[in-house]
Amino acid sequence: MGKKPATYADLEALPAHVVGEIVAGELYASPRPAFPHAIASSRLGIALGGPFDQGRGGPGGWLILDEPELHFGDDVLVPDVAGWRRERLPASLDVPAFTLAPDWLCEVLSPSTRTLDRKAKLPVYAREGVRHVWFIDPVPRVLEVFRLEAGGYSLVATHTGVEPVRVEPFEALALDLAYLWDARS
Repeated sequence: MGKKPATYADLEALPAHVVGEIVAGELYASPRPAFPHAIASSRLGIALGGPFDQGRGGPGGWLILDEPELHFGDDVLVPDVAGWRRERLPASLDVPAFTLAPDWLCEVLSPSTRTLDRKAKLPVYAREGVRHVWFIDPVPRVLEVFRLEAGGYSLVATHTGVEPVRVEPFEALALDLAYLWDARS
C-alpha cells in the first residue's frame, strides 16, 4: 500500500523551529538556517528591497518578500526570497499564501536543503512559470542565475568573488556580493 500524500495539516503539526514544505506529496522539514545562509538571505532582501520594492535609489516596481508561502496545487513551497512585479499583483494582498507564481525567487543553499531546492523544487518553479531563479551558495560564495526558457531553466551566469555584479532581472543596479557573503572589510 502506498504512502498517503502529505497535507497542510502535516505542515501545521511541525515544530516551530523547522521550515515545512510539501513537494509532490512528500513532506520536507528542514532546520532553521545556519548563519551563512541567514546572512546571505537577509542581506539579499535588504539589497533588493530598497531600490526595487520601495523605489529608493532604484526603479521600484517590485514586491520583495522573505520566505513567502507559495501554494501551487498540492505543492507548498517556501523560497528564501521571492519577488513579484507589482503590475501582476491583485489589488488586495490579504491572503495567507500566494497562488500567483513570483517573477523571480532565490533559494539559499544549505547542506540540508541543497537537493530539495535543486531536484524537487526547481521543476515545480518551472511548471508554475517562475521566470528567474537564483541559487546562492554562501559557503563557497557562488551565485547561479537561471532563466526559464522553452525547454526549462538555462544557466545564464555564475558569479563568484566579492566584486559587484549586475544580475537579471535586477540588472538596473549592481549587487554587492561582498555584502551578501559578509566579506566587506
